[in-house]
Amino acid sequence: MERQKARRKIDANGKDANGNGKADKREGKDISHRKALSKGGSNKNGVTIQSKSKNRSFKRSSSGKLVSETSKRERKKK
Repeated sequence: MERQKARRKIDANGKDANGNGKADKREGKDISHRKALSKGGSNKNGVTIQSKSKNRSFKRSSSGKLVSETSKRERKKK
């Protein structure tokens, strides 16, 4: 439910030039939470708009749960 609330909030506040119901700045992108919802985050912690590949690049367990909030790409930068 938190994910839907975050998407709706951005769509309600953003400009929609082509009229498909999505804010233009969110077209083809994901809403990411600064602290993952599965790790105890909420919409109050803040949300950002990221590309799908960047938002979905986190390490996951065999059951699909999030293991690390730092992607391989971010680990290489350090």
